[in-house]
Amino acid sequence: MDDVIERAVMRVIEDIQQNFGEQITIDDMAHTAMFSKFHFSRVFQRVTGLSPGRFLSAVRLREAKRLLASTSLNIAYISHQVGYSSVGTFSSRFTRSVGLSPSRYRQVLGVSGRSLVGGASRSRGGGGTATVHGTVTSPLPDRPVFAGMFVGQLLEGKPASYTVLSRPGPFVMDDVPAGHWYLLAQSVAEGCDDAVNLPPGAEGSLCVARRGPIAVGEHGDTHRADITLRPMSSFDPPHLLALRDVLSAWNQEGGG
Repeated sequence: MDDVIERAVMRVIEDIQQNFGEQITIDDMAHTAMFSKFHFSRVFQRVTGLSPGRFLSAVRLREAKRLLASTSLNIAYISHQVGYSSVGTFSSRFTRSVGLSPSRYRQVLGVSGRSLVGGASRSRGGGGTATVHGTVTSPLPDRPVFAGMFVGQLLEGKPASYTVLSRPGPFVMDDVPAGHWYLLAQSVAEGCDDAVNLPPGAEGSLCVARRGPIAVGEHGDTHRADITLRPMSSFDPPHLLALRDVLSAWNQEGGG
């Protein structure tokens, strides 16, 4: 049955990748999967970590990032191309997820793994008291790794705490706030920075990891969370946060 479910979810994801600019409903997706609407929503979230609607929105925003970085199309046109009827709604969702407005993202041209670190690891806490530590293992042994604590399984918005490593290895995130967090990580192969704005390929240029939820208490607990990155698959939701530029701004705001 798991194979049947995965094939059904893959049919929907392939349809989303091809038709994200259309007004796709949950009913449409369930019909493609050949499941009832309520059963489909449950199994889709079980396989991908996101609801069907959130996954569709993430694919639309990933395509918007690609168009903003690689074309001169105006923002209103791009918003309609990726399925938004309101430019204002598109701009607010893009800014909340990516961390930059569409116009600012276009100016800085998005994510660059080469610029994540300047040869040393760095981290930023979120004003809490707990510590999360562990070891990152990756098939990209000499590439920077970003890891952060997020409220959901989508790498978007500002993490509760994060660290950037110059290469895989031990990590520590101090001052993690109390709550239930997902530990999400990303590493990009050298010369493949555009992979974050494209559907997953077979070459393994973008490697990811998800772990959680991790329950963090209010009393200075220490949690171990080892993570192993793997090539991103079609079942993984797109990564939306513009790491290079947003992290740079956060570090400037925080004095380091």
